Amino acid sequence: MRFRSLFLLLLSVAFIAPEKGLKDYYKDYFPIGVAVNPRMVQPGPDAELIKAQFNSMTPENAMKMGPIHPEENRYNWKDADAIADFAKQNNIKLRGHTLCWHNQTPAWLFVDSTGKTVSRDVLLARLKRHITDVMTRYKGTIYAWDVVNEAVPDTSTAIYRKTRFLEIIGEDYIEKAFQYAHEADPNAQLFYNDYNTENPSKRERIFQLLKKLKAKGVPINGVGLQAHWSIYEPTRQELEESITKFASLGLKVQFTEVDVSVYPKEHERRARRPTDKSEFTPAMNDKQAAQYKMLFEVFRKHRNTITGVTFWNLTDRYSWLDNFPVPGRKDYPLLFDQNGAPKKAYEGVVRF
Repeated sequence: MRFRSLFLLLLSVAFIAPEKGLKDYYKDYFPIGVAVNPRMVQPGPDAELIKAQFNSMTPENAMKMGPIHPEENRYNWKDADAIADFAKQNNIKLRGHTLCWHNQTPAWLFVDSTGKTVSRDVLLARLKRHITDVMTRYKGTIYAWDVVNEAVPDTSTAIYRKTRFLEIIGEDYIEKAFQYAHEADPNAQLFYNDYNTENPSKRERIFQLLKKLKAKGVPINGVGLQAHWSIYEPTRQELEESITKFASLGLKVQFTEVDVSVYPKEHERRARRPTDKSEFTPAMNDKQAAQYKMLFEVFRKHRNTITGVTFWNLTDRYSWLDNFPVPGRKDYPLLFDQNGAPKKAYEGVVRF
């Protein structure tokens, strides 16, 4: 009987939530967010972990144009509503992601009923209706939106990525999207969001785009730096340069999609090679912890500029990096392991 009582006591101790979560350690700095899918907000361990650790959320896919607006006259609100309801019920801030992006677009968007490419005016009308409908539904619930996502290319000298939006509308599709968003919800904070922002060439081109938008009086409030990094990059200096450069435009800075891959960073999908192992070695664990520690030291230093830091997924059980850039290669990029337990990297983030 004594052993059974001891076992139950130990079991109860094991399931006691930590006294403090990430949100508590950073309450005097900035909100700490997490990207979620609808399954995570159903009752269970994931939902409890979110509530214990985070005070901001972003839907990973549920509010992207393809999933939420699959047909011209049909919206799929179910998944996005579930996330929004969870946020409201638990007093968690909610970011919207994303209103205008060249990926995950629905098949109907760029063509008419005969399959012919639509005109500039038609596409602008469709874009305005989409932005207005989605933002109106979540007005008062979503405080910030990634309005335009990844409009700058990685490898050319061009400012504008070649997309159907650019091809059909022209470069002013970006300012039109921000205009429509501001009209739909004048109180929402509006962000431009992109990745690889520590690369000097791409950073400069994003800067020029944002500078042009600001000069035209476009209603943009901030820049989202996605922060898909690795244990090998960025350096402290590269990160500092990005923050100070974008802040010089008078924009708020948020790190919107943070993960730290344990493999060297690649930005293009490729086939798996025999040398591509799924592994998380003690050396990788140490290096990841040191990298996260450095990143958050810089974030804290710039607390007056940074208005949010969001991790892209909850635990190592699932990450988009498990299938990108290498299909089927397991990655371990987050602060919580596959069982939801804090990793060594977690300690580096909260002990300061």
